[in-house]
Amino acid sequence: MHVLSRAFLVAFVVAAALPATPALATPATACDTPPSRRIAEVQGDGDASPLAGQTVTVEGVVTGDFQRGDQLSGFFFQDSKPDADPKTSEGLFAYARDTLKDVAVGDRVLVTGKVTEYNGWTELSPVTAVDVCGTGSVAAQPYKLPGDGREPVENMLLTFPQPLTVSEHYNLGRYGEVTVSSGGRLFQPTDRPGVDAALNARRSLLIDDGSSRENPATLPPIVRTGDLAVGITGVLGYGFGTYRLQPTKPINYHNTNPRLPRPFPVVGNVKVASFNTLNWFTTLGSRGATNAEEQKRQLAKLVAALKGLNADAVALMEVENNGQTALQALVDAVNAEVGAGTYAALQHPYPGTDAIQVALIYKPAKLTPVGAPQASQDAVFSRPPLIQTFRRTAGGQSFTMVVNHLKSKGTCPSSGPDANQGDGQSCWNATRVKQAETLLALVKDLPNPVVLGDLNAYGEEDPIHTLEAGGLTSVTKKFVPAPLRYSYLFDGLAGELDHALVGRQLLKRVTSATIWHINSDEPRILDYNTEYNPPSLYKPDAFRSSDHDPLVLGLTLPGR
Repeated sequence: MHVLSRAFLVAFVVAAALPATPALATPATACDTPPSRRIAEVQGDGDASPLAGQTVTVEGVVTGDFQRGDQLSGFFFQDSKPDADPKTSEGLFAYARDTLKDVAVGDRVLVTGKVTEYNGWTELSPVTAVDVCGTGSVAAQPYKLPGDGREPVENMLLTFPQPLTVSEHYNLGRYGEVTVSSGGRLFQPTDRPGVDAALNARRSLLIDDGSSRENPATLPPIVRTGDLAVGITGVLGYGFGTYRLQPTKPINYHNTNPRLPRPFPVVGNVKVASFNTLNWFTTLGSRGATNAEEQKRQLAKLVAALKGLNADAVALMEVENNGQTALQALVDAVNAEVGAGTYAALQHPYPGTDAIQVALIYKPAKLTPVGAPQASQDAVFSRPPLIQTFRRTAGGQSFTMVVNHLKSKGTCPSSGPDANQGDGQSCWNATRVKQAETLLALVKDLPNPVVLGDLNAYGEEDPIHTLEAGGLTSVTKKFVPAPLRYSYLFDGLAGELDHALVGRQLLKRVTSATIWHINSDEPRILDYNTEYNPPSLYKPDAFRSSDHDPLVLGLTLPGR
């Protein structure tokens, strides 16, 4: 038994008699403050927030981190416990750089900021406080195109369970953008029956690269329109007038529209083609190449395209109107590849005063001109058509090529019959109709005419209907399957601007036709320009040699 000292006993008794010392309280933090609003309340059930202009504190889990200044300068976050109203989005974008508070996907955050409608995008800006209060998770919500509207899922984490078709890539290299669509590629409503413009918009989705960079060093995959994208997951933001998905994981693209090194073979003893060269100019710094290096690159691609076509006669558009200089330079370059004298160029007797002219090259070994080249001098044409009758060198039935480049859809007048009428045919449609009417008068006495070239009108527009009503038949409508019948891509919509229409007698001799998709399916980052295109992407091949696809038709003409 231990004996305790008197002093220890006294101290023990005194201590026992004193009141207990309270435990130290944990200091309150911002995370202990309940949010003033739910995200769904901020979003509301309409296009704009009912709380715009108010400062709120909301809670959510970070679903997309794009805080760097060269990204979006902010992050997406989402309520992990959504409300029961399907009209209200559960996500928000916080315009908060990492200098305010660096967050990561999965962080549970409390964010204070002013509710703002930034050009139609509901966000918190400026953000005055960001606190990380733990971790959480949000599952990506499945969303199928065409969907029931994007506003109810604005700023939310979405996943698309269906394969989607690449339908636009114009800004792939410039801004890292690609547009995909459900149900296959998108077509111009005026190109074919049954196309709904509103449904086109609902079927499409712009995929961005989560940055504000121009000409980003890291590019999305280089894809062709018609390729398939699967496994798309990201957060749905908004900007520049459209919803745009910012991917949160890599997208798998599948090459379901492979390149063809040659056009589909056409049947016949004469092969005729039409090709818009996209401003082949020997004068530098005008419409075509800006320097000698670009011109060399452009010429190599055009030569590859013409070599691949291997047509007996080729109608050309957008050749510099400088006499024979630009045209002969192109012919000389082609012949250097395929053999001296393989092609010869006709001289346009009346090319007009426009900066560009139509032209025609042919193989003297296969075709013999019948008479001199002709041209219309009617003032309705700013680029007068070139007319030439040919016969096979072995003899037999003749045919006549009428090469055209009708008035473009650009630089619209503000009033009058050529102003944009809002019918989908853009401006100058009245002039194109007059040009079509004049063409009908020109060809009525020509032997076996084929009217071909860039008519700047889609397949179901008034100028084409005018030519068809006048007795001409589109060979591409007759021979090319509808899914493949396009030659141009504009604003994500494919359609046929380049046509070949023949008279009743020659139609009996047309045995096939095709469109070689070397340009409209290819992104412009692969063209000859050097301003923005990475040098490693350039190839001296036919792909993206222009912005129009060449078309080819086969004629089986009687004779020896």
